[in-house]
Amino acid sequence: MKTRTITAVVALLIALPFVIYGGLPFLIAVYAMAYIALYEILKMNRIHIFSTPGILSMIALFFVLSPNDRYLPFLHGHQVELLIGIALVMLSFTVISNNRFSFVDMGFCVLAVAYIGIGFMYAYETRSAGFIYLIYALLIVWVTDTGAYLFGRAFGKNKLWPRISPNKTIEGSVGGTLCAVLLAVSFSLMNYLDTSMISLAIFTVILSIFGQMGDLVESALKRHFDVKDSGTILPGHGGILDRFDSFIFVLPLMNILPIIQ
Repeated sequence: MKTRTITAVVALLIALPFVIYGGLPFLIAVYAMAYIALYEILKMNRIHIFSTPGILSMIALFFVLSPNDRYLPFLHGHQVELLIGIALVMLSFTVISNNRFSFVDMGFCVLAVAYIGIGFMYAYETRSAGFIYLIYALLIVWVTDTGAYLFGRAFGKNKLWPRISPNKTIEGSVGGTLCAVLLAVSFSLMNYLDTSMISLAIFTVILSIFGQMGDLVESALKRHFDVKDSGTILPGHGGILDRFDSFIFVLPLMNILPIIQ
């Protein structure tokens, strides 16, 4: 617990200036975290980041993460064509490698890029919409996780998904979502977000549930590849994917729902 706490405090102190400032420094930080996450997920499937499919995946991730603003204007409107081109190159490589890099591996790389790229791309888009929106997304995940832990310890009896994550309970999941709703009410009372209290509460329930689903998805991925953590970059916490699995689900959905004005 001591190691986890120290890591969390240090990570917060490093990340906070980027979050507050936004703009290009935050975009660079997003790219850095996304590439670490890509390295972690490819490593699970024993695909080296500097192999041909790994390099192609890195190029594809660069396109997916490119923002819709002034920083990378030469990519605007061309991302889809570029991604299709890379997918075709990956398919060709299955032949060149005599199927050592298989069609299944190619599909894994493409899905890994989409999974990580879309989630982290929306981190930048959310921050661009306003500092408060990103903070709200972060708080939804943190409050849900904390509430789920406390309610699970106090009342947890029924396992939520024992084959995927044996420590999570239904009671903890419900408690975490209720805590997220209290967060929504407090934000609405303080007029931090220009959304009615009822609407914000409903949207927050959806985001809280999907945040928990994001956590379960990564747990299922780790169980499939028989790894405990996605990485070791964050002592006591694991890897970047271990810490951002919920945000990968919450951030895109937050931009789909009518929360961001």
